[in-house]
Amino acid sequence: MSESKQTFQKSLGLLDATMLVVGSMIGSGIFIVSADIARNTGSAGWMMVVWLICGFMTLTAALSYGELSAMFPKAGGQYIYLREAYGPVLSFVFGWTFFAVIQTATIAAVGVAFAKFTAYLFPFMDEDVYLLEWSDYRVSAAQLLAIAIIVVLTYINSRGVNSGKRVQTSITLIKIGSLLLLLLFGFLALKHEVWSWNWDNISLWSMRRLNTDGTYTSYDGFSAMGAFSAAMVGALFSSDSWHSSSAVAGEIKNPQRNIGLSLALGTLLVTVIYLLTNLMYIGILPLEEMVNAPKDRVAMSVAQQVFGPFGITIIAIMIMISTFGCNNGIILAGARVYYSMAKDGLFFKRAGKLNAHAVPAWALWIQCLAASIWCLSGKYGDLLDMITCVVVIFYVLAIAGIIRLRITRPDLNRPYKAFGYPFLPILYILMGLAFIGLMVIFKPNYTWPGIIIALLGIPIYYLINPKRRKHEIS
Repeated sequence: MSESKQTFQKSLGLLDATMLVVGSMIGSGIFIVSADIARNTGSAGWMMVVWLICGFMTLTAALSYGELSAMFPKAGGQYIYLREAYGPVLSFVFGWTFFAVIQTATIAAVGVAFAKFTAYLFPFMDEDVYLLEWSDYRVSAAQLLAIAIIVVLTYINSRGVNSGKRVQTSITLIKIGSLLLLLLFGFLALKHEVWSWNWDNISLWSMRRLNTDGTYTSYDGFSAMGAFSAAMVGALFSSDSWHSSSAVAGEIKNPQRNIGLSLALGTLLVTVIYLLTNLMYIGILPLEEMVNAPKDRVAMSVAQQVFGPFGITIIAIMIMISTFGCNNGIILAGARVYYSMAKDGLFFKRAGKLNAHAVPAWALWIQCLAASIWCLSGKYGDLLDMITCVVVIFYVLAIAGIIRLRITRPDLNRPYKAFGYPFLPILYILMGLAFIGLMVIFKPNYTWPGIIIALLGIPIYYLINPKRRKHEIS
């Protein structure tokens, strides 16, 4: 095999990188999580504050990552940044958690979301249609469809970055267009009495739990902060994977410029769409109806109000398109992290090889296998809630790494410097730490399992690297 086929091919332009960011961020969350946010905050004002803060945090993190991506324009993104700032142990802990849960369980969850909404058009694919039953274990049609979609997308991406790029860019442009049309028709159908009721409520800025029967439960002092952090989980999860373009740095043209720019443009676009979408929800549905939306599917309730009975079909198709493109971006980006780990001797050796199409095919297929196992387990949803806190921990560490590298390695070439440094990076770190602390205090069941999974990476690191352990002890 020629040497040219053993190196990444720089095939992604600025548009492709930006669409990778946007497409990986927008999945099914924006159509669902607003119900839980409304439930935890009990007011339109606080609901929008949650989205504003999460949008600000995401955009701030993306602008900060621009400095790291310009310094280290290599495949692997966040894994590389943590390795350069803190060394191999912490970067392996991230990589281990990324493979064990963060990326693979997310792929499974997005795949099953695709299948669930496909069932609106084809009921025989529903999650309640069981094709295999053995004792208490059952496999549904939705789970098998999710696996099939993951396999198809993995195969597409194994055929070269251009194959994945074409799917990602085209699907994401369709996704953006359909969301903008939904916003247009939604705002045209805005109900002024609903808008006034949601915003003119005398308790607009009183944070209370909104129950399904329309009653409110007041929070006692500090517990309001715990409820606010719980509300942020859904918004942060909906905004995750914003760093996808940094993982494919080896395949981006002019990476020192285009990675940081794609992160900024992509996160800004998604943040604006999310804010407008939630304002549209508030103008169509009273908060009580949001909270009582069947299975929290707020967008479907809104679409029924806007388009009538056909609205469910419209949203189902939109979410199918959205989740298909989201999973393609996540699958494409994730394999590059395992590739970099393998190059460091911290993952299966074969994951560090490129195939004839200049992509890490073996890494793609091992990721596919792990995600398929999560699909069959049925436990991906619980784990995703549990690792949101851990995801933010790694973001905080990476952004703190900017400050650390400025001190420890001041001579590194920095083509781009973090916007608002040091104010904005420090503000993100403080906000991230506050979120982590509140989650640990008020939602321990949603934090400690994820933290434990991450910490398991430490003994695993030394187990697979006994020579490094002896060297570090001596």
